[in-house]
Amino acid sequence: MNFSPFGYEHLFAWMADSSLAHWLDSVPQKSEDKLARHGDLPRWLAALEALPKLSPSHIDLSKACIEIGYGNELTEATRKEIRETLLAFHPWRKGPFCPYGIHIDTEWRSDWKWARIEDAIDLKEKTVLDVGSGNGYYGWRMLGAGAERVIGIDPTISYVMQYTAMRHFIGERAMHILPLKLDEIPEGNKSFDTVFSMGVIYHRKDHMEHIEQLIQHLKPGGQLIIEGLVIECHQGELLHPNGRYAKMKNVHTLPSPATLMLWLEKAGLSNIELIDVSPTTADEQRRTEWMHFESMANYLDPDNPNKTVEGHPAPIRAIVSASL
Repeated sequence: MNFSPFGYEHLFAWMADSSLAHWLDSVPQKSEDKLARHGDLPRWLAALEALPKLSPSHIDLSKACIEIGYGNELTEATRKEIRETLLAFHPWRKGPFCPYGIHIDTEWRSDWKWARIEDAIDLKEKTVLDVGSGNGYYGWRMLGAGAERVIGIDPTISYVMQYTAMRHFIGERAMHILPLKLDEIPEGNKSFDTVFSMGVIYHRKDHMEHIEQLIQHLKPGGQLIIEGLVIECHQGELLHPNGRYAKMKNVHTLPSPATLMLWLEKAGLSNIELIDVSPTTADEQRRTEWMHFESMANYLDPDNPNKTVEGHPAPIRAIVSASL
């Protein structure tokens, strides 16, 4: 398979001379298999091919809306063509992105979450693993914050294609998204300075196993950032949703922030710090032109926004930092 649209040949060349060389025994083939079996891949590759080859005058990965060139660099007709082509990658969940003045107004205001995190991390010259990376919005922001290299993993192929569409304009950078789950990459050998797991842990049946898997990839002294759904309750109390939670399947365990921190302590981590606790509102997660499906407003009880449609406490998210 031609990996050039994804930039994997650059990633795999770097891996060959790194502590991740053993990934090359399985990751390239697994990535090819995952991409090739998706029925929409030909349509997405055709959309990528339709995007014009451009050289933006500037790129700013530190902006809330990741900035790639200016609108006045292109004709209105070209901007319209790009916009229509990018809409072919719907639904856009994480962002925003601003290629050539085109505002990709994604479902999530992911810049809000990043603003809660950025002052609590130092990514300068760090090698980062981003588990559940989505379409790479956070990965690009990590590069913008000084990371030396970011490897994201996410099994949702539409997100990988959105990353590839933005990479088309940004060009080759040390940020790549592999179409894999954490369980599908080799066991960790302590190769990363920083490991992120955002929006993943509550989808795992065994939360301690997830934390332990993350730790395997972390260098001694490295930083782990975990973000996930929590509930307001006493330490030790847990919510195990019966069925769906805010219309989501596979939500297994929601702890209190204190309990989440206790899990990290039990896993042998130290310097555990609660960075932020924030409710998820319909301003932060909402339906847009770039994401037509249901969103937060549809997940809450219309008569009581403090409850989900199933009667559970409305979504609250916590961000916790810890070190090995």
